[in-house]
Parts: sequence; structure tokens; C-alpha cells
Amino acid sequence: MKLRFLPLLFTFYLLLASCGPSPEEQATLTATAQTATAAAWTRTYTPSQTFTATHTFTSTVTLTPTITDTPTITFTPTYNFPKVRVNVANLACRYGPAVAYLYKYTLHEGDTGVVWGRHANSVWLYVKMDNQEDPCWTHPFYLDIEGDITKILYQEINLPMTNALYGPPQWVEAERDGNVVTVSWQEVWMTEDDDRGYFLDVWVCQGGNMVWMPVAMPNQYQTQTTFTDEPGCSQPSGGKLYTVEKHGYTSPVIIPWPPAQP
Repeated sequence: MKLRFLPLLFTFYLLLASCGPSPEEQATLTATAQTATAAAWTRTYTPSQTFTATHTFTSTVTLTPTITDTPTITFTPTYNFPKVRVNVANLACRYGPAVAYLYKYTLHEGDTGVVWGRHANSVWLYVKMDNQEDPCWTHPFYLDIEGDITKILYQEINLPMTNALYGPPQWVEAERDGNVVTVSWQEVWMTEDDDRGYFLDVWVCQGGNMVWMPVAMPNQYQTQTTFTDEPGCSQPSGGKLYTVEKHGYTSPVIIPWPPAQP
């Protein structure tokens, strides 16, 4: 019975084979199936969100402009010092504003110059003459003056100081007898050529006012002098003593002034 059905089975398989797709169609189907499978397995890249930082810089520094001052030119008027002309044949010019000071040089009639200063306690003027390098002090009575000397500033006294050859007196004392004060000091030896005596720069009270009294002693042997000094002033009297030689003044010694009796 089995052998009888074999031809039938063979025939059936042939029919099935004839009904299936051709080799070309089969190849197409296979390629399509592979493509679908590959598409199913192909990774699709989905880009993630990218963050881009944006930084905005805000300056907190406020620049303040610098104001530059524009200089203003101020014109200072040139002051014309009063002019002077010597009106006597010979006139001594000195290191200070009084005859008690050392002689510096001689002015002659017709010499010209200008007034550089004046003294607060005397009428003497500090003049710079055209024919001299250094200024000096002289009395205005012997000068013809052109200009206003009241506008001139007061000038300090600058003494030529020297201690090379001689020194100040080693002691000085003052005694009072009523309103008279006697000042005495030690003699200082000097050669005759150098000897210019002594100089006392003293303030005393007279008539209720302080009075400046510069006094010169002519030589080294005169070692005493007197002053009138009254009560009634708010400031004390007193002064200084110098040894004087032809080159200048030694360091001063303070006079121990006795107070006035009320």
C-alpha cells in the first residue's frame, strides 16, 4: 500500500514547488526581509540638548573723570624799591641800625642805590648801593630818597660773628641803685689793632615804654656803663653783652638784670 502512494506524494510536492515563488522573487523577498530586519536593528541617534553658557559681564566700576586744573597765570607786580643818593661828602655805613655798631664801609656823595629794608626800633635804613656788593645800614638824614619807605619791610640785624681770636667776657654783673643800673664785666685782652671794645644790646623801661638802647664801649679797658631803668613797664628790662674786634662780634653773654622796684 505504501508503494502505491509514493507516486502521488511525489506529484504533490512537484505541484507545491511549482506554485511557490520563482528564484528571482525569492531573492527579492529575502533581500526585503533582511532590509527590514536591518532597519529594525539600526540605532537611530537622537541628539541630546546642548547647553551653551552665555555670560554677560556687567562692570561695577564707575570711572570718574579726573579734573585737571588749568593753571591761571597771576602776574605779580614788580615792586620798585625806593631809590637813594648820598648827599654828604662821606657817610659811614654800618653792620646795624645805630652808631654803636661796627663800621662796614664809607659811602660818598653822589653814590646811588636802593632801600632793601628798615628797622622796627629806629629810623635807619638797610640800603644796597650800586657800587657795593653787600648792603649796610645808614641814617636816612644823609640820603636823598625817591619813593615811599613806609612800604618797605622790616629787616633783621645780622651781625658778623667770630670767636676765632677772642671770647666773650667770663663774667658780667648788674647792680641797681633806684632807677640807675650799673653793668660791669671782665676785661677781655685784645691787640690794639683788633680792639673795638664791647657792645651792649639793652632794653630798658623809661616813661612807661620799653626803649631800645644799643651802646658801644670804645676799647677793651672800659668795662662798665650805666642805664636809666624805671618801673612801670609790662615787660622786664635786660640785655646782652658782646666783645667786639675788627672782624666781628663774639658770642653774647646775658646780663643778669636786676628787676625794677615798684
